[in-house]
Amino acid sequence: MASPSAPPAPAPFPLPTPPPTPQPSLGHSVIPALTKLQEILSQLGEEDFTIDLPQVAAIGSQGSGKSSVVESLVGRDFLPRGVKTRRPVVIQLVRNPGEEEWGEFDHLSGKRFYDFEKIKKEIQIETDREMVTYNYISEKEIRLKVFSPNVPDITLVDLPGVSKVPVGDQPSDILMKSRDLTISYIKQPRCIILAISPANEDLTNSDALQLARLVDPQGSRTIGVITKLDIMDRGTDARNFLLGKVVPLKLGYFGVVNRSQEDLKFNRSVKDAMAFEQSFFSTIQAYHGLSHCCGVPQLANKLNQILMQHIKAILPALKTRVNMQLVAVAKEHASFGDTGESKDGLAVKLLNILAQYSEAFCSMVEGKNRVPTDELSGGARIHYIFQSIFVKRLEEVDPCGDITDQDIRIAIQNAAGPRSALFLPEAPFEILVRRQIRYLLDPSLQCARFVYEELVKMSNRCLTEQLVEYPALRRRMDEVIGNFLRERLNPAEKMITHIIDMQLDYINTSHQCFIGGNKAFELAKQHSNPSSVSTPVPASKDVVNSEKLSETAKSLKPRAIFPKGASNVAADQGIKLQGEHDRTAPYGAAGAQMSEKGSLLQKVYLSVDGLHSSVPFLQLREPPIALKPSENQTEMETEAIETMKLLLKSYYDIVRKSIEDAIPKAIMHFLVNHTKRELHNVLIRKLYRDDLLDEMLREPDDIVLKKKHVSETLSVLEQAQRVLEELHLESDTTEKERRSSKDAAGLPKSRAGIPSTFYAFGNENDLVSSLKVSPKTKHKHKKSVHSE
Repeated sequence: MASPSAPPAPAPFPLPTPPPTPQPSLGHSVIPALTKLQEILSQLGEEDFTIDLPQVAAIGSQGSGKSSVVESLVGRDFLPRGVKTRRPVVIQLVRNPGEEEWGEFDHLSGKRFYDFEKIKKEIQIETDREMVTYNYISEKEIRLKVFSPNVPDITLVDLPGVSKVPVGDQPSDILMKSRDLTISYIKQPRCIILAISPANEDLTNSDALQLARLVDPQGSRTIGVITKLDIMDRGTDARNFLLGKVVPLKLGYFGVVNRSQEDLKFNRSVKDAMAFEQSFFSTIQAYHGLSHCCGVPQLANKLNQILMQHIKAILPALKTRVNMQLVAVAKEHASFGDTGESKDGLAVKLLNILAQYSEAFCSMVEGKNRVPTDELSGGARIHYIFQSIFVKRLEEVDPCGDITDQDIRIAIQNAAGPRSALFLPEAPFEILVRRQIRYLLDPSLQCARFVYEELVKMSNRCLTEQLVEYPALRRRMDEVIGNFLRERLNPAEKMITHIIDMQLDYINTSHQCFIGGNKAFELAKQHSNPSSVSTPVPASKDVVNSEKLSETAKSLKPRAIFPKGASNVAADQGIKLQGEHDRTAPYGAAGAQMSEKGSLLQKVYLSVDGLHSSVPFLQLREPPIALKPSENQTEMETEAIETMKLLLKSYYDIVRKSIEDAIPKAIMHFLVNHTKRELHNVLIRKLYRDDLLDEMLREPDDIVLKKKHVSETLSVLEQAQRVLEELHLESDTTEKERRSSKDAAGLPKSRAGIPSTFYAFGNENDLVSSLKVSPKTKHKHKKSVHSE
């Protein structure tokens, strides 16, 4: 309840204006340092360095004066009057470094309102347009941005008032809708709640305080605002409200005097209303000594303190991010070195780059640089090519894999010429083994090519970070190194070809590891006839001759192609000859023998003559163009084929091991090691030229812009670091001054010898009368002032 007293009734507006005093506005103590910091950090263009200030929401019952309080904090008249707030109006204050003030609506993107009366009309029009769909209140926001040089970057929200009882056309659930809408805004942890309550109502039943207590039970972000102090009943005041004796609040209460309907009718400005408010509190005796919580300027001061505390809370993390970014940018800036160098300086830089490049290349080949753990690199890849690709592939090759038994058989018969081979000839062995050795040339050349490609890759990975600043130098170095490596690849390939030719030119069958013919023949014989234990006994010469003759006859018999008539004639003649033989038998053995020989010759002559006269001439088949041996393979041929295979495999293994050892050595000598030894000299000889210095060490435009950006970023971060230090010290100083400016009761102390009662009087006469007190009442007066 309002506390009774007997102050004089407030004089009608306007009252005599007291001496002008500076009127603090929202953010007046924060704007200078905060603006400077935001301007600096905005140059970085990163979201991590943005400063988000809390949102301030004004809540209360209908007609409690929420809109007037919001206008007083902004310092401009822009909210509609005569109607209730029916849609949330979100006012985003944006500090504009210029001198102009204007407003922009989100639903009218790009349109500026320099006349705040038009802003007021647009809010009313937009409210009425939405009310066609929604019944009385709507959750859809009206978002307004106010650009001004006198405001901080903060957001104010004017919410529809809470209505307990539906009036007129209000819906029956207006209370629930208005409460839910208000809670949806003030439940945010970063929202500062202005709980606005009229002075002529019971504070214990304040809707604003009840809603605030639901979302902020500790009262850590709720500020009580008592309005309509100028229309309280005569003999009552809100002193106990402001002192927190009725409903205590951690952040306290502030009394304000808004414009009345008459003031709005005559278009009195916010500035005039604030002058009247100051005069009002100076006149009413009940509010003497409460200057720290009376008036919109004091409310703005309180919000400034909260903003400063918020900034102070985020300063450590912001300072840490700035310092970390500063260290990283400073390191990058230092890596650029001196940007303005002379010709001699460029020459020295070029020599250093070439030396570092050659050293990095050799270290990469030897494996002395940074060793990665996820994959093979540098010389380890060359070793992998030698052992896991080249050697392994040669060991997988079967020297007789592409040679068939028929190929070996043909080669043996061709080497024998028109005679039958009594022993295994050497010519087919050399022919076949040379063919297999030639197959080793291509994989050996491929191995050299693989190593060459690895060296090119290693050259591209050297000094990538340093040479990215000089793309022209990088291109010339790649060109020189590529040509040099190609030049070194030629002698390596020639040496590889010579090594293979050496193996082809001399087949060393006397090699100690070569199996030899006798041993190969024994192994082949065992392989072809494993069950044979002893050699067969040779037959007599006659038997052998008879067997050969019989086999020859058998082989010749099916080749003869006789017509059917000729065979019958021969049979008849054979019968006749047999009869003649019988007739010569009585003349004795000798005569019979002579008679038999003569008869036989006669028989043959007669037979031949008879054949010529009775059958056609016997013709042979012409040999085909491509001749191949018969399909019937003798045991001797089988043993010869197996012997040839063993000889081929034995000698191929000797050559393969020699190639596996010689080819990597040739590649390392002619290509890898020679490149390591001569790379630095080649680079200096090809690139260290005065006419190429400017071209090669000229930085591209993007690198120049990057260096400029890094330099500017470094300067910005250094400025931000200094401002953060100043802001931290300033916040500490401001806090100390605020605490020291109040006595034990929380009231302002005297300033420059003037007691705090100075702020309780409206003019100099009151001040003089208060100072002219008798010595007897001096102590009593101080005590009463202190108690107040």
